[in-house]
Amino acid sequence: MIKPGAHNLITDVDGITVGHATDETSRSGVTSVLCATGFCAGVDVRGGGPGTRETDALAPENLIGRAHAIVLAGGSVFGLAAADGVACALSVQGTGIRLRDPSIAIPIVPCAVLHDLGNDGNKSWGMDTPYRRLGIESVGHAATQFALGSVGAGRGAMAGLIKGGIGSSSIDLGKHIVVGALAAVNCVGSVLMPDRKTYWSWPFEIGAEFGGRGAPAGHASVVDPVPDQSRLSELGRLQAGANTTLAVVACNVDLSPAECRRIAIMAQDGIARAIRPVHTPFDGDTVFAVASAARPLDSATPRAAQIARIGSAAADCLARAIARGVHHAI
Repeated sequence: MIKPGAHNLITDVDGITVGHATDETSRSGVTSVLCATGFCAGVDVRGGGPGTRETDALAPENLIGRAHAIVLAGGSVFGLAAADGVACALSVQGTGIRLRDPSIAIPIVPCAVLHDLGNDGNKSWGMDTPYRRLGIESVGHAATQFALGSVGAGRGAMAGLIKGGIGSSSIDLGKHIVVGALAAVNCVGSVLMPDRKTYWSWPFEIGAEFGGRGAPAGHASVVDPVPDQSRLSELGRLQAGANTTLAVVACNVDLSPAECRRIAIMAQDGIARAIRPVHTPFDGDTVFAVASAARPLDSATPRAAQIARIGSAAADCLARAIARGVHHAI
């Protein structure tokens, strides 16, 4: 029987911890996914208005292809400073690559940001944004159990016209293979069906992890192109880069950077299952994939078939994580 991992969080993949840092004054924050020893990683960007750092370091044709942390932050372009804080905090701990011995540890810290500058938090920070500090704090708060909803990078997030937030989920595929996902949901599209109470993700729910509402009455099939377009425009959200779903998917198997990228590509379908519309010109949808290499793939099964199974599970996990993020938002 399909079941979540022990905590139903991305941290069910051993070696991952997650830390939030939230700034109530600005109503924004940072969420860092720490990968203990530097995991193999890949990324796929689909949104029309992304804000990212060090994604090229994960390209399979380039040298590194690994990450010591993935940082998700509010603050639009200002939030990219969070990765500086995380990189410094990890380096002080001795985490990172070393080009020679002895030398300073150099952490690889890709980052993606969402736009929450339109909420009513105080953004009058002048030359001193809070994001570098929040990045450092997020490392200090990293743990295997963490809050969902309006925390960290999800503090000021919106999902269409309702609150967005941080969500996470996991799945145990058996034979000690675990897949997990974490999402920061700040989309222009809607996570709810036209009845305004049923999640698009409902077919993928396990137990009552996001309310247990089940199928919509009459299986309503009408799709809203954009939820209350005039209201979104009034709020200034129908602008390039003003919305984004950011995600990290993870597994505990031994993958290459190219295979991680394939997992990230497949996981984007989880966003499409949970939000409508997605990957619009107004969103910066970005999915990172990381793999711990704790478990080898089965030598008796075609490798591509196993990658396909993990990618499919990652998409399902991400659809569930998105709904959980909104369900827990307050």
